[in-house]
Amino acid sequence: MDLTYAPEDRAFREQCRAWLEANVPRHDLMTLDERRAWHRKLYEAGYVGMLWPKEYGGWGATPMQQAIVQDEMARAGAPPAINGLGIGFIGPTIIVHGTEWQKRRYLQKMLTAEEIWCQLYSEPNAGSDLASLRTRAEDQGDHFVVNGQKIWTSSGPIADWGILLARTDPGVPKHKGISCLLLHMRQPGVEVRPLKQITGHSLFSEVFMTNARAEKRDLLGKPGQGWEIAQTTLGYERGANSLGRVTRYAISFTQLVRAAKDLRRGGRPLLQDPVVRAKMGKLYAELEVQRYAALRVLSALDKGEAPGPFSSVTKLSYTEFEKRFYETALEILGPYGELMSATADYEEVDTSSGEPGTWATAFLWSRAGTIYSGSSEIQKNIIGERVLGLPKEVRADRLRA
Repeated sequence: MDLTYAPEDRAFREQCRAWLEANVPRHDLMTLDERRAWHRKLYEAGYVGMLWPKEYGGWGATPMQQAIVQDEMARAGAPPAINGLGIGFIGPTIIVHGTEWQKRRYLQKMLTAEEIWCQLYSEPNAGSDLASLRTRAEDQGDHFVVNGQKIWTSSGPIADWGILLARTDPGVPKHKGISCLLLHMRQPGVEVRPLKQITGHSLFSEVFMTNARAEKRDLLGKPGQGWEIAQTTLGYERGANSLGRVTRYAISFTQLVRAAKDLRRGGRPLLQDPVVRAKMGKLYAELEVQRYAALRVLSALDKGEAPGPFSSVTKLSYTEFEKRFYETALEILGPYGELMSATADYEEVDTSSGEPGTWATAFLWSRAGTIYSGSSEIQKNIIGERVLGLPKEVRADRLRA
């Protein structure tokens, strides 16, 4: 792709930067109502739902414009939109697979954060092997009765609606008997229990459904089409926000350089230690690899191409890099990593959105990336089979030979 920004893109960046400088909240701790208000402000400015069709409340922007907004929000330290799952993954899935009634009913309120959404996919024994899920949805004529348990549900404690995968036909192969439903989270048959994470936050939850009701009109796609729809959702999830993510890493790297200049070991700055310099040089080189990988994704989107199985390459690459990045930072900083912020100044930052604050918190949080949206092991299988064309199984006798 041409890495030179067009004049209209440069003008758009200047406009976005100026708006953020004038409007970004100047404090980190925000109540739920304040986060909804910030989301609504972003939407009204044209910075939420940018790629959505205009007929459903979106802005019909270009992938380049969306990438510029993500990049500038990361530079400004702007709080993310509160309805990230809805805007980034669930809404686009409804646009692809939903009925016209579903689009008119749900999309606008998703865009304005009047209704917050979560994703009800993983179960205690069906995470990466999602097709083994056991949650049932029994057809009762005009509605389904849902029974089962979900776990690792991001935004579950604040969600109004969820996109649910449930087994509707236990008599067929496991991939074929799954349907996708839109489930109201505020009904009596749904219990949400927040999960305390190692970082101290409770962004996840487990969800128990006991004779919960899902209306027939809230069946997304056809019965048994749930597995196909899940791939649509995960494709959006694995390929999105690449450039903004790289910008956040770059800001953290700048903070690391600053800390290595200020901190001393043996009477001299850490940055003068050749081992520290070697480690930081390796991080910088890997960061540039991530930058160009993000530009590759952006190039495909700009041409109207879907990331497809290559989204697994992106997901595997950035999550494994993130883990190495924060591990190395803690090796360099030592105990100071418990006190210094990885994103702003040196004081600890605690945000209600759960974004990493200190280097130690970021280190703990980075573990999640190698699991959510399909573990690194699953991504390697997808890359091997669908990108490299390797056989799914190799016979033991051939291995011995």
